[in-house]
Amino acid sequence: MQALVKTAPGPGLELRDVPEPAMGIDDVRIAVRKTGICGTDLHILGWDPWAAKTIKPPLVVGHEFVGEVLEVGSNVRDLTAGDVVSGEGHVVCGHCRHCRAGRWHLCANTVGLGVNRDGAFAEQVVLPVTNVWHHWPGIDEDVAAIFDPFGNAVHTALSFPVLGEDVLVVGAGPIGLMAAAVARHAGARFVVVSEPNAFRRDLALRMGATHVVDPKAQQLGDVQRDIGMVEGFDVVLEMSGNAAALRDALGNMAHGGGMAILGIPTDEIPIDVSKVVFNQLTLRGIYGREMYETWYQMSVMLQSGLDISPAITHRYSYRDHEAAFAAARSGDSGKVIMDWTK
Repeated sequence: MQALVKTAPGPGLELRDVPEPAMGIDDVRIAVRKTGICGTDLHILGWDPWAAKTIKPPLVVGHEFVGEVLEVGSNVRDLTAGDVVSGEGHVVCGHCRHCRAGRWHLCANTVGLGVNRDGAFAEQVVLPVTNVWHHWPGIDEDVAAIFDPFGNAVHTALSFPVLGEDVLVVGAGPIGLMAAAVARHAGARFVVVSEPNAFRRDLALRMGATHVVDPKAQQLGDVQRDIGMVEGFDVVLEMSGNAAALRDALGNMAHGGGMAILGIPTDEIPIDVSKVVFNQLTLRGIYGREMYETWYQMSVMLQSGLDISPAITHRYSYRDHEAAFAAARSGDSGKVIMDWTK
């Protein structure tokens, strides 16, 4: 089969013929139809310090996908050939304290699809049945391909109650865009998106943001006054990993507010802890999705009218992977999809 492979340490990916993945009695073999490019994939492509420390070539990369079941192991009872599925990219150990308590997303022994084991940028991928999500009828195939990052957005956006609240989204990358849509769908009053890139600010408005701000040109305090806010943002969704942006958001939060932090900084970020203490703020780190409550929430919201399709801005054949990755790196893009059927 063909796959995008990190063949050796250093920048770049190669499209190669590789053996079909082996499978066991608890596994599911999936014919990949479409995949989404994630920021993690860009790190692996560019071979930054994180990738050099984490990735052990040769490795088939990629973890966002939708596909069709080809074959199931002898222990698998609830999936059959032809079922349309995606996969939870965190393969957990099943025996640690958190796994035994059903808190799979907190497993400290997680193995990442396309990071620690061969991934989904290939014509086939194999996963344990416990990691396979059978899509509900009516889910758009392109949207199904990005359930993984959509799940990050949902996990982040719903980590604090947003009904009737004023929400600030810091960073309008693809996950920030989807988080803004989720917060608005879940009943937030104002959803303000702070983003320096004009293309992504426009996209945020299409995704349901009530207001957008260029942080290089306007202060968050001025935005609050302009729209009639009294105290500060009740909920902040920090998607940027930018030190100045995070500190600015902390200084514009309402007393008792909550900040969900998904953005990963490249360096340590010093903060004024006295603001956290005296304003009684809650800071919560977010990693991945809750398994499988987040997947259920995603499906329900789509079924009830949430539309995240504007976040998908570019589509390519996998054969044009270099152009696809260039679009994802450009900044003037949302989610980039690669089609593995043509």
